[in-house]
Amino acid sequence: MATVYKLHPDNPQGRKVEAIAAALRQGAVALYPTDTVYAIGCDLNHRGAVQRVRQLKQLANEKPLTFLCASLSNIADYAMVSDGAYRLIRRLVPGPFTFLLPATRQVPRLVMNPKRRTTGIRVPDHAVCLALMEALQNPVISTSALTLLPEVEKDHSVDKMAMFDTLEKLVDVIVDDDQPLTYEVSTILDMEGETPLILRQGLGWEVALDWGAQVV
Repeated sequence: MATVYKLHPDNPQGRKVEAIAAALRQGAVALYPTDTVYAIGCDLNHRGAVQRVRQLKQLANEKPLTFLCASLSNIADYAMVSDGAYRLIRRLVPGPFTFLLPATRQVPRLVMNPKRRTTGIRVPDHAVCLALMEALQNPVISTSALTLLPEVEKDHSVDKMAMFDTLEKLVDVIVDDDQPLTYEVSTILDMEGETPLILRQGLGWEVALDWGAQVV
């Protein structure tokens, strides 16, 4: 059964954050809130935990996993960012945007698309996520938990506790920020070409459009 940590949404308690980070370092898989939907995730650099996330979500190895970074400068550690891509990303982070970018060698093979060698990166606008990454000193895998709960995706009145009850045996840690569930996903932007392409219209997609991205 998962250990539940209740954190303040704006000022997460340091002692609890450190305890969660310690669990992630040891390979824990967590259910945690983001600035979009609740996510399943783990330490980017813990191979066993990443494999567990893949198995939990039933994701083939060629399916890239998105991960969260703490800042724009952190993105540059894990992806090759052109000048044009940098200008747009700088305007959109932190926020609900997933950027598909060519991966650097710091991205584990188990996370990226093996054929295209691309990866999905986000910088969330969420105090709990940022505090966890600061304590962990590593990016965190982030894949939607709602796809494990089809009834929640269809019925947005489902109680958050019901989600916790359903998933508590599948994860090691549950992070509760005492906020209502949210259901809007991130906007996905393909940043590999000269023109950023909006592959999925999620939260904030109109803002990306205003800054020069195009809808596929």
